[in-house]
Amino acid sequence: MKRFRFSRGIRGLCAALALCLALPGCAVGQTSADPAMKGWKQYSIAWFDVFDTVTQVQGYAESQEAWNEQMVQLHQDLTRYHQLFDIYNHYDGMTNLYDLNQTAAHGPAAAEPEILDLLAQAKEVYALTNGRTNVAMGRLLALWHDARTAAEADPSAAYLPDKAALEEAAAHRNIDDLILDEEAGTVYYADPELQLDVGSIGKGYAVEQVARAAEARGLTSALISVGGNLRAIGHKPNGRAWTGGVENPWGGQDILAALELPEGASLVTSGDYQRYFELDGVRYHHLIDPETRYPAAYFDSVTVLCSDSGLADGLSTGLFCMSLADGQSLVERLDGVEALWASPDGSVVTSSGWSAHTMK
Repeated sequence: MKRFRFSRGIRGLCAALALCLALPGCAVGQTSADPAMKGWKQYSIAWFDVFDTVTQVQGYAESQEAWNEQMVQLHQDLTRYHQLFDIYNHYDGMTNLYDLNQTAAHGPAAAEPEILDLLAQAKEVYALTNGRTNVAMGRLLALWHDARTAAEADPSAAYLPDKAALEEAAAHRNIDDLILDEEAGTVYYADPELQLDVGSIGKGYAVEQVARAAEARGLTSALISVGGNLRAIGHKPNGRAWTGGVENPWGGQDILAALELPEGASLVTSGDYQRYFELDGVRYHHLIDPETRYPAAYFDSVTVLCSDSGLADGLSTGLFCMSLADGQSLVERLDGVEALWASPDGSVVTSSGWSAHTMK
């Protein structure tokens, strides 16, 4: 099993969330405006063992016991999704993506319902982003993952993937070769060289599903952050919305924007400052442009606000890998989706409805 370790990106996410918690409206002890939540207290919890990042949840509950009961189940749900979407390790008692990458090219393989649902959404996001978000890029992404891992272990050993190897891997990323049979509950790789990597959408999808499950169990007021992927549940006892901050990709303790999150809303950022290595003064991050086979060079970060964390995750990846004009055109066509683009020249652009959610 991969072990969690702190990195510059993780520390940055923690700092950004700390700023978010300090934003106006996050204050504790205000008079309750919701009679059903009168007397509720604020609680928080953090985990470091899912999706190789920091998970933090803050919220309100009628008692510590009620909060603990909700958090135990939420953590169990997150752990299951972490294991299901892991492409590096097998886990007893389930068929996860690691297993499918080993077997699904030999014939239709039985898959867990959660994986089938994720992959169905991934195909929809692929179409929305014109292929910029592609879970079938596993072989291509693996080459960059190996280079990044080697550089993290020994910066003097940093290298770039071989161009010929990148081209060969890119030849096996056709998402049409990913055959889903939801009725039979199977996945089949029509291309025997196809490999899946759901890093572009899996974490966001998991956050959305665990939030919905928690809501169904009665959690009515919480803000979930998994590696900076924010998902709001309900509102605070004082009737105010949960708030989220967009981290400054250029460093510093300030934030680019502070937003009020409508009930059930998600705020997800893709950036070049979380997972990367440097070689000859050039940063090579983990967000790979399907067209160039190299890290996308349009932006330093892209943030998406919408009502579905999985969609927000997939869109933020896709928007990061396309031009501003194409990204703006896509966002403006989608109902209930807003975005912020932070470019290498220091400029910040937002979609037409973004300002309606910024802190007043």
